Amino acid sequence: MIVVAGEALIDLVPQGPADAGLPALAPRLGGGPYNTAVALGRLGSPAAFWSRVSTDAFGDALVAGLRAADVDVSYVQRGAEPTTLAVASIGADGSAGYSFYVEGTADRLFTAPERLPDDVRAMSFGTCSLVLEPGASAYEELMRRAAAQGVCTVLDPNIRAGLIPDADAYRARFRSWLPSISLLKLSEDDASWLGGTPREWLASGPGAVVITRGGEGLTVFTRDGGEWSVPGERVDVVDTIGAGDTVNAALLHALCARDALSAESLASLGADSWSDVLRFAARAAAVTVSRTGAEPPYAKELG
Repeated sequence: MIVVAGEALIDLVPQGPADAGLPALAPRLGGGPYNTAVALGRLGSPAAFWSRVSTDAFGDALVAGLRAADVDVSYVQRGAEPTTLAVASIGADGSAGYSFYVEGTADRLFTAPERLPDDVRAMSFGTCSLVLEPGASAYEELMRRAAAQGVCTVLDPNIRAGLIPDADAYRARFRSWLPSISLLKLSEDDASWLGGTPREWLASGPGAVVITRGGEGLTVFTRDGGEWSVPGERVDVVDTIGAGDTVNAALLHALCARDALSAESLASLGADSWSDVLRFAARAAAVTVSRTGAEPPYAKELG
């Protein structure tokens, strides 16, 4: 089983003509970790989601979305606090920007379970959940504990700079996570914001670093010195919401199929295997960006 830990929220996505200068907003299920869990379930990977989700109507819809994707929700904590909202703005090229409403919301109050399931093969972390306290410290504790127990850990920082009050402190915290990370995946923009290089990050612990380059494709750097790239799939982009999260899930799904969920296996995986894994991730992301909101593909859509 692959466990995804982090926030679930509602994206308010512009849709239809503006009224008095204000766009109509359609609610969509979202949150980076949530999207990753749903994408894993749709691809057919046994997956579980760990978070705290509101008991409001949005929270009920989020849990229903997980169940519809066959994601295990037995570790989802529920609370009366409201659901986090993310208001999306869509650029001319389909890129998404966000403003967040996070004060007093449910996902910030996550507490780490006392033990991991016996059958967990990998855990995925990232986005707002590693920024907003007190939940951020609980997720960090879970990450470090999983790594100490030999579980493959995946990190997608998915930087939301507007939520980070002290950029230097966050960058230092990010570096402190690297010894506990098996696979680091991040976008070019995230890499630029964080500073450093894939080789520097690899020296701190991960077996591989995957950089996404939007429509230009993906590149992997491995601790054993490998570096391979694949181009992106050409599609008409509606918006990029959930694209990186779909890449996370596709990487995990494809690597699990190759029994490569460890830092050592990731570091030693060869050119042909990595090229196949990256192409699969690029294909999955292309489906997601071709439709509105975070709607990752089902396995049958990828052939």
